[in-house]
Amino acid sequence: MTFLRNVWYVIGWADELMPGQMLARRICDEPLVFYRDDTGAPHALFDRCPHRFAPLSMGKLCDGGTAIQCGYHGLRFGADGKCIHNPHGDGRIPAAAAVKTYPVVERWSLLWVWMGDPAQADPARIPAFPFLDTADWYVGKAQMEIDANYVLESDNILDLSHIEFLHPGTLGGGQSGEGKTTVTVEGQTVWSRRVIRGEILPPFLYQATGLPDQALCDRWLDVRWDAPASMYLQADIALAGTPREQGIQTPQVHLFTPASAGKTCYFYALAMPKALGAWAEDAAHQNVMGLREPFLREDKPMVEAQHRALAGRSFWDMKPVLLDIDAPAVRARRVLDQMLAAEQASANEPAITDGQQPQDRHDLL
Repeated sequence: MTFLRNVWYVIGWADELMPGQMLARRICDEPLVFYRDDTGAPHALFDRCPHRFAPLSMGKLCDGGTAIQCGYHGLRFGADGKCIHNPHGDGRIPAAAAVKTYPVVERWSLLWVWMGDPAQADPARIPAFPFLDTADWYVGKAQMEIDANYVLESDNILDLSHIEFLHPGTLGGGQSGEGKTTVTVEGQTVWSRRVIRGEILPPFLYQATGLPDQALCDRWLDVRWDAPASMYLQADIALAGTPREQGIQTPQVHLFTPASAGKTCYFYALAMPKALGAWAEDAAHQNVMGLREPFLREDKPMVEAQHRALAGRSFWDMKPVLLDIDAPAVRARRVLDQMLAAEQASANEPAITDGQQPQDRHDLL
C-alpha cells in the first residue's frame, strides 16, 4: 500500500514520551524511535542502526539525553541522525553511519511526525483541536490498536448512521437511520453533518449527559475529516426542541495512524470545559472510558472483519454498492486518492529506502 507522505501523522499522546525514555512506533510501515532531548524537545530517528540493523530503541539514551547509543555495538547517533561516536578501532566514523530523521511537533497534547519531504513540514498544516488544550479543558483520552486498514476506520467515523445497528445498547438510540446527513468539501477538508430529531437515547448517554431518563432528545453529529485520517467529532445532545447551543456539547477527536497496511493505531479523546467545575474532570475520563467498550467490542471486530473480507484487494476493486449515507466517506476517499496521485506525480527522484541517507554505504571496504 502507498501511504501519503507529506502530511502529519499522530505518534501518540505527548505524555507518552517521557524525558529519559524512548518510544518505538511503526508508522507507514517504517520503524521509528522517539525521544526528548535535555530541553524536552522531541526527536524522531529511523529505528534501525546502519551497522547490523539492530533497533536503536533497544539501546539507551546518553550524552545527557541528546543521543541514542545502539544496544548492540555502542555506536551513538545524535538528533540529526549522524553517528557521533564509534567505540571501536581508531574511532573513525564512516560517512554512511547515519539514519534518517523526521520532523516532530508537539501540539494539542499530541505528538505529530512528518513522514515526507522535511522542507514541506509546516506545523500550520496540523489540524486544529483546541479543545485538547489542557489549560482550559479536561481531556479524557485513550488509544487502541486495530488489525485493519486505517481508511476503513475513517469510513466508520464519517458514517455514523451505523450506530443504530452496530451499537443498539450503547451509542445508538434506535432512530439513527432516520437522521439527515449533509456533506461538504472545503479545499481538502470534508465535513459530514448529521442531525437526529426526537430520539430516545441509550442509558449510557442519559448517564453521561445528566438528561432525564427516557426524555426525547435531538442529537447532532458533525465530523471534520483532514487527510490522512484526522477527525474532529462534535457530538451534541439537547432535549427535543431545545436549541443546540443550550444542549450538552462534547467535542471529540478520532485519529488513525497506519502502522502498516493492515494495522492501525487509534487515538481518541473527548473534552469538557474546566469552566463547568471540578466534576467535569471525572466526567471527561469516565465518558471516554464509556466509549471504549463499544469501540472495543463492536467497532473493532466489525472493521477488522471488513479488512479480512477485502483480502488485500482495494476498496474500489471490490465494487461496493453505495448508499446516500456513504457520501462523506466516499468524498474523503476521493480527496485522499487525489492527494496520493498528486504526490506521486510530483516525485522527482527515487525514495530513500531502509532509512538510509543518500550516501556511499561501502566506504569501509
